[in-house]
Amino acid sequence: MADVRDILELERPPTPEITKEAILGPEKVKKKPLTTKVSKRPEGMHREVFALLYTDNKDAPPIFPTNTGQGYKQLKAKLGMRRVRPWRWMPFTNPARSDGAVFHHWKRTTDEAKDYPFAKFNKQVPVPTYTDTEYLQHLHNDSWSRQETDHLFDLCRRFDLRFIVIRDRWDRSRFPDRSVEDLKERYYDICGTLNKLKASSSHETKIYVFDADHERRRKEQLKRIFERTAEQIEEEQTLINELKKIEARKKEREKKQQDLQKLITAADCQAETRKSEKKLTKKKLQHQIRPRVDPSVVEAAGIKFPDFKGSGVSLRSQRMKLPASVGQKRTKAIEQLLQELSIELNPMPTEDICIHFNELRSDMVLLYELKSALATCEYDLQTLRHQYEALNPGKVSGINT
Repeated sequence: MADVRDILELERPPTPEITKEAILGPEKVKKKPLTTKVSKRPEGMHREVFALLYTDNKDAPPIFPTNTGQGYKQLKAKLGMRRVRPWRWMPFTNPARSDGAVFHHWKRTTDEAKDYPFAKFNKQVPVPTYTDTEYLQHLHNDSWSRQETDHLFDLCRRFDLRFIVIRDRWDRSRFPDRSVEDLKERYYDICGTLNKLKASSSHETKIYVFDADHERRRKEQLKRIFERTAEQIEEEQTLINELKKIEARKKEREKKQQDLQKLITAADCQAETRKSEKKLTKKKLQHQIRPRVDPSVVEAAGIKFPDFKGSGVSLRSQRMKLPASVGQKRTKAIEQLLQELSIELNPMPTEDICIHFNELRSDMVLLYELKSALATCEYDLQTLRHQYEALNPGKVSGINT
């Protein structure tokens, strides 16, 4: 076609450039798959809590709750082919009302014969009744007349035992003024008497007893608490704090007394053991093995030395090693006493020396505890003496130290 155009001297369109795209066709642009950026779980956050922040598609958490499903479960309203039940504007009466008032509301024609459904919520308190004979024989009270009692029970039926309202509606022009406690006491007294009369011998009934005096005292106490001034409240709080301090000091004193009693008991037990040892004669000591110190006595004195009987091979000097439970204060006190007595801190560990050295240090610890307890008691006694002198200046001479 190009040669024919050249012969006819016709204008020839420019020859298109031969390229890869002209031969093979344009390449299809590959769509990159959408990748969602997965957030990294912060440190310290549990996996379950982090999973609540994202949905299955790793979407961001919504600001308010939304439906993540694909539309509603029921896309179209499926209307039935049945006939619609008719509604009518009908009159109705409430059985709970005694005035015969008539109201109107929308109601289905099929429910026309049914009663008002909310009438079942009208609960009334059963107030007992009494006859003239029962009143004259069992319910008569000199401080209450028959008309006053009838008026009380009439108000109880009208206001469902709301005694605050009953006292407010009390007819003060015909009867004397009565408190709420008086009204309750009279009502429950009559109810209890009628229950006793009407109950059979085999059937036990619950009798309500109202303590009017207790109720009056309770209200009087509440009134006093409510009418307290700021100074009285502050004074009461101060007294409560002082009482707590006194109880804390009492507990601490009792604890010190128990510790002192333990030390005295330990000293008595150890003294009895020493006396029994001294009674043994020298001849018996030559033929018999010297009795060892009871470990329970040593433990009660304040030091429990380690026992190496069943621990294999050991050095005898380890028996004289003070345990860690002794503490630094007791250890320093023992070292100071040994230096005052010119005794070596680490003597030759023979059998007898180990026993006597441990006994000596146990006595030193016991002496240290007794001195500390005595100093504490003297300090408490001195404090009480100063307090007594401050309260009773003229009776100081009668104190025996």
